[in-house]
Amino acid sequence: MGSVEEIPEEFTVLVTGYAPFKEDYPVNPSWEIASRLPEYLPRPSNATGTSLPRVRIIVYPEPVRVNYQTVRKLVPALWGPNDKRSEPPPADTDAGRNFVPPAHIDLLLHIGMAGPRLCYSLERIGRRDGYLRPDVDNELLGDTAADRADPNWVWYGVPAALESDIDLDDALQRWRAHTASMGDNELRISQDAGRFLCDFIYTSSLAHLWKQGARRRVSFLHVPAIATPECVAVGQGLVVELIRSLAETEWAVRQKAGSADAAAKLTDNKVSAAAQAPITGADMETGKWYCD
Repeated sequence: MGSVEEIPEEFTVLVTGYAPFKEDYPVNPSWEIASRLPEYLPRPSNATGTSLPRVRIIVYPEPVRVNYQTVRKLVPALWGPNDKRSEPPPADTDAGRNFVPPAHIDLLLHIGMAGPRLCYSLERIGRRDGYLRPDVDNELLGDTAADRADPNWVWYGVPAALESDIDLDDALQRWRAHTASMGDNELRISQDAGRFLCDFIYTSSLAHLWKQGARRRVSFLHVPAIATPECVAVGQGLVVELIRSLAETEWAVRQKAGSADAAAKLTDNKVSAAAQAPITGADMETGKWYCD
C-alpha cells in the first residue's frame, strides 16, 4: 500500500493593480506588472533567503478603477467571505464580478504608479484624512470631520494614520539582496503615499484589518509611471522578488509564533511616532507628482 503524499503548506498572496487615470499616462504600469505575475513564486536564483512553502500569487482579475467609492466597496470584498456583504465586488468585467477571494490571504500587495522619480517605493503609512483631489470620475471622497463622530462611518474609530504590521525594514533589506544582480534600481521606503487613490486603497486595507483586530498583513508599492515593455519587464521581476521578500519576512514571524493562527493575532494597534507625525516639507520631497 503506497504512502499518501502530504500536501505542502501554501502561502497565499493577493495582488491588485490600478487602471489608467491621467491623460499623459494612458497605460498604468501597476496593472501591466500585476497582470503578468506568475501563478506561483518561482524558485530563487540563489540559495540565499528564508526557506518558504509554495507561494501562490493571485491577481485580482481586472485593474481597479481609480474611484474612491469603487475602492471603498472593493477592499472588504477582497479580504474574503468572512466579511458578510450583500453586494458583489464593484467591477467592470465579468472576471471582476465573479472573482471569489481565497479563503485565507497571508499577504495583500497593492500596486500603484507614481512619478516622475524613477524609484520603487514601499509605503510605510496610510492616512485617513486629506483626500482633496477628485478621482478619475471627477468625484471627491466627501468624508467630513463630522463623519468621525458617526458610528455608522466606515472608518469610525480608525486612527488618523496606520502602518502595516509587516516589518518593512526587514523586507526592504531582503528585497535589495534578492535584486542585487538585476541592475541599479532604487528601492526605498516612503513615508507619504500621497493622499490620492494609492494612499486610499492602502489605508482602506489597513483600516479594515485594524477594525477586525487582525494582523495588518498588507503592503503598498509605488512603481515608476513608465509603461514601456522594458520597464514593465523590469518591474515584474522586481515585484516577484518583493513578494518573495515580504513572504520571507512574514513567514519568519509565523515560524516564531508557532502557527498561522498565532501569527494572525500579532498586531499592534498603537499608532507609531512616525504615523503620528505631520507631513513636513522634508517628508514631502518624495518626487511624486500627486503629492499636495
